[in-house]
Amino acid sequence: MINAVLVFNNNGQPRLTKFYTQLETSTQQRLISEIFTLVSHRPHTSCNFLPLPPLLASSSTPTGNPNDLYSLDSPSQITYRHYATLYFILISTSTESPLALLDLIQVFVESLDRLFSNVCELDLIFNFEAMHACLAEMVVGGVVVETSVEKIVKGVREGGKGSVRGKEIEKGSGIAGLGAGMWAGR
Repeated sequence: MINAVLVFNNNGQPRLTKFYTQLETSTQQRLISEIFTLVSHRPHTSCNFLPLPPLLASSSTPTGNPNDLYSLDSPSQITYRHYATLYFILISTSTESPLALLDLIQVFVESLDRLFSNVCELDLIFNFEAMHACLAEMVVGGVVVETSVEKIVKGVREGGKGSVRGKEIEKGSGIAGLGAGMWAGR
């Protein structure tokens, strides 16, 4: 299960924060700060997977017993990808494949690229509704429901969230043919 989706710029300013598990606001803020610090200070040659910071990892098991069934579904890993000026970060349970999550990030970025024709940070700032709609087409309640770039973009456009500063989004060139990935057929 995906517990949270975060998008930051290089300065640590959140551009998207979507939590699928209930956390107190103060815990969310501290977690966002810690995760950005961890991710932004990693060398570019490092892998894109991290264990969750102790802030949430210690509070994720109510009984403290690691063999508890709840611990299998508790947040435990961070998967991220850095594109130009943005960090795309997923917090998930240990049951999710990190490689599949990297593919999901790629599908999210490709969908945004198709919606905005060469997406940039300003597109996400001025059209945050379209970004949220794109994520909502992909993930519902922390579960991945769609990974086809074409279906995601079509759903956002049909939902009325596909406009850029008042103009209808035209079909962008984007990157073709890479969206199906590991979740094809789900």
